[in-house]
Amino acid sequence: MQLAPPVPAPHAGTPRKAPRHGPEAARAVEIEATLGHAGRDAEIARGLQMGLEAADSVVDRTIPLFSRGELPHFAGIPTFMKAPFVEDVRRCGEYDVAILGAPFDGGTTYRPGTRFGPKGIRDISLLYGTYSFELGVDLRESITMCDVGDVFTIPANIEKTFDQITKAVSHVHASGAFPVVLGGDHSIGYPTSRGVAENLGDGKLGIIHFDRHVDTQETDLDERMHTTPWFHATDLPNVPPENLVQIGIGGWQAPRPGVEVGRDRGTTIMTVTDCVEMGIEAAAERALEVAWDGADAVWLSFDVDCLDAAFVPGTGWPEPGGFLPREVLKFIQLIAGARPLAGIEIVECSPPYDNAEITALIACRVICDTLGCLVRSGHLPRKAAS
Repeated sequence: MQLAPPVPAPHAGTPRKAPRHGPEAARAVEIEATLGHAGRDAEIARGLQMGLEAADSVVDRTIPLFSRGELPHFAGIPTFMKAPFVEDVRRCGEYDVAILGAPFDGGTTYRPGTRFGPKGIRDISLLYGTYSFELGVDLRESITMCDVGDVFTIPANIEKTFDQITKAVSHVHASGAFPVVLGGDHSIGYPTSRGVAENLGDGKLGIIHFDRHVDTQETDLDERMHTTPWFHATDLPNVPPENLVQIGIGGWQAPRPGVEVGRDRGTTIMTVTDCVEMGIEAAAERALEVAWDGADAVWLSFDVDCLDAAFVPGTGWPEPGGFLPREVLKFIQLIAGARPLAGIEIVECSPPYDNAEITALIACRVICDTLGCLVRSGHLPRKAAS
């Protein structure tokens, strides 16, 4: 049997060269060239001015004698991402973003340790630089950030602590800086949202809440605890329950009294399965639609236990079946990229239970991606957006 001659490949002799990068990487490589270096250069100059010149044997003369700024990552005072510590909190409005800790776990009903959450998140944040390759954002070149330290919480008194947190968040929000709150257990969701709401006058505040638990019952163990913030937040006159959307709820830790409250008040709940089956893009669109319906601002409350327990061992109520990190980060990017936010809190990170700091790491990453997408969308700095 005689075989037919081989058919020559199309355009034989002129093979088509495959693209060097994938589509996202190609965009990222091009964008990097446009970001500039003014922030980096200012950081280097500040380091040399305040940290003195390095020893004569050091060839790189941008290195100071004392660590000031991002490098080396293992050295320096652990503020969030090496942001300047602003001891005079009256000056926080000079910055686009202000990080504040709320080290409190007096609302915890089982595993304690979230009082160390702000420290744990700050410590692991030193691992990060200010540039995201995929997002095409360098925070150092786009915004100014400061760390104002921690709210003075009252360990034995949850109500006084709530008042302290409300006043602190209200101060930062009113200053014009974007508040980033490092929790703390989720009981702080009530005083943080109250601090924003009181600055809105008659304006309404919506809430986007990531969690495995509804946290909407009125009391727990006869007190306002970390299972109750959204009952009391939506009791505020300008925080309608219809503008509360809860994402990731499910498992065996959703107390029925909270479910009853949500049903009666008309809140919106989406389980992990809901979000995965409808698609993260559609779920994010739905969350934004609910939270922003008639609202003047939206507060983002992120409980790390919305992720599957495998990824967040360092939390008070780990629950299998939660989101994967990729899903959560995509969700956050869509929300922060679509509309401005009033601020963000990260809660329920408990370093005593954390393995290799992976829970604190995802908490830090959620903050960075939120800020990066707000910058990329033109929603930060606020002065530029207004």
